Amino acid sequence: LAPARGSLFAENLQPQQLAGHGYFFLGRARAYEPSYFLSAMHRPSNGKVKQIVGGSLKDDSSEVKTNFESDKDAAYYATMYSRDELHGGHVIMLGPGNEEAAMSALKAYPNGLQVGGGINIDNACKWLEAGASHVIVTSSIFTGGELDWDKLKALSEKVGKDKLVLDLSCRRVKKGGWPAWFVATDRWQTVTSCEINQETITKLEAYCSEFLVHAADVEGLQQGMDEDLIKRLAIHVSIPTTYAGGAKDLTDLPLVQQLSKGKIDLTIGSALDIFGGNVSYEECVMFNKKTLVGSFSKNEVPLGKSPDHQAIWGEYAEYLEGQRTHGWKD
Repeated sequence: LAPARGSLFAENLQPQQLAGHGYFFLGRARAYEPSYFLSAMHRPSNGKVKQIVGGSLKDDSSEVKTNFESDKDAAYYATMYSRDELHGGHVIMLGPGNEEAAMSALKAYPNGLQVGGGINIDNACKWLEAGASHVIVTSSIFTGGELDWDKLKALSEKVGKDKLVLDLSCRRVKKGGWPAWFVATDRWQTVTSCEINQETITKLEAYCSEFLVHAADVEGLQQGMDEDLIKRLAIHVSIPTTYAGGAKDLTDLPLVQQLSKGKIDLTIGSALDIFGGNVSYEECVMFNKKTLVGSFSKNEVPLGKSPDHQAIWGEYAEYLEGQRTHGWKD
């Protein structure tokens, strides 16, 4: 199990179509895996934050599906993550006009958040200097739907491999009758030729320190994760990797650990109670802190042995039973 993280997403869809109201995404909670990938949220210029269905993003803002609207700004959530020691959250600007909101988050939690959205070789260092722990990139290393290895190499050399996170958010397709996943760019509308497979992952790991992968088809729906993708990622990756999309309750935390054998982080967004959902943010934080301090299990796991995640979760549930102020929900 890994430490939880917070996420912030910022986006601005065609300002002229939004009558001056840009969007700002706020990430979710993430448990190790976390996530507090306060997923798809958007904040109009009046400061409101919304949780949206990520796969509904289009150039026409009227098609965006909203799960939740908040009156809190980016700095509020960044401060919350800082207080709860959730490191490595994401601030992603999907479009122009969101720099001020992103900067406010970085100022509230310096060196605790990663920033993405419109990041390229010309502005990456500016964000690192502003307090981002890492920069997240996708579209800027693609040309005409093809991964541009020269651009990736140049960016990695300029900012440093240890400061670079590659966003491999993807769409699921059929390939020879079997499921396959291809990276999607431009608000997940453009499916590229870059397939998420062992060859691609191995080559990309030479240029970055972490992967961020949104399952765009289930993102924000709270109807279940893409378990096949999680298992596939676990087979391919050897560096920290965060999965986002479809998480709906606390039991998804140990499930991802079981599916990935502890290699993949999970993000929870629209399902969090701080965004109108039913999953307790405080319990997610507690879960992560407990996994960092020590196991819930009374029996230590010998080195080299795989822990019994179901047994640990059962003991954790019993622990929460005495801590919660409200009853369990099936």
